[in-house]
Amino acid sequence: MSTGPYNYSYIFKYIIIGDMGVGKSCLLHQFTEKKFMADCPHTIGVEFGTRIIEVSGQKIKLQIWDTAGQERFRAVTRSYYRGAAGALMVYDITRRSTYNHLSSWLTDTRNLTNPSTVIFLIGNKCDLEGQRDVTYEEAKQFADENGLMFVEASAKTGHNVEEAFLETAKKIYQSIQDGRLDLNAAESGVQHKPSQLRRNNLSSDQQPNKDNCAC
Repeated sequence: MSTGPYNYSYIFKYIIIGDMGVGKSCLLHQFTEKKFMADCPHTIGVEFGTRIIEVSGQKIKLQIWDTAGQERFRAVTRSYYRGAAGALMVYDITRRSTYNHLSSWLTDTRNLTNPSTVIFLIGNKCDLEGQRDVTYEEAKQFADENGLMFVEASAKTGHNVEEAFLETAKKIYQSIQDGRLDLNAAESGVQHKPSQLRRNNLSSDQQPNKDNCAC
């Protein structure tokens, strides 16, 4: 864990994607603020949230970009895919159309992120079981066929919201430990914050550029 001016060792960039109205902003607020926003307005462009978590004894700051689901904003939001270490792809279990569009969202994600980006599929609104329009089994099959992690969650009750964000971080961290994620690559979506001791030993041209830190 860092002992210098940073109280975290890494920054992971996340994006949240999916159709309009699936609950992306509500998931973000539930995770960062432990609150459910009953009348959450539709996102215009992108919204942003952060939270520091712990994985394997390391403090990690998540920078989470919540993107608009409307088609007219797709050109804008696509620019946020680049350099994402994790992508949370959300559909609404009560609206089959949002599930049917997952292939399009997945194509964008695969085309615009790096091969190591962790993609986590979330079936939101599982508290509305009586209105279910997409079965757990078919979504799980879609996730398995495409190599995605998957849970059903509820931004309203908080069920599995923590798990989705934390399990994504664990997989990213494991990729770092395994050497599959190049931290020197700008598109990795991960920034390493050295300890104070290491910072003092670095030459000035090696020190992290604070201008690039959206802390």
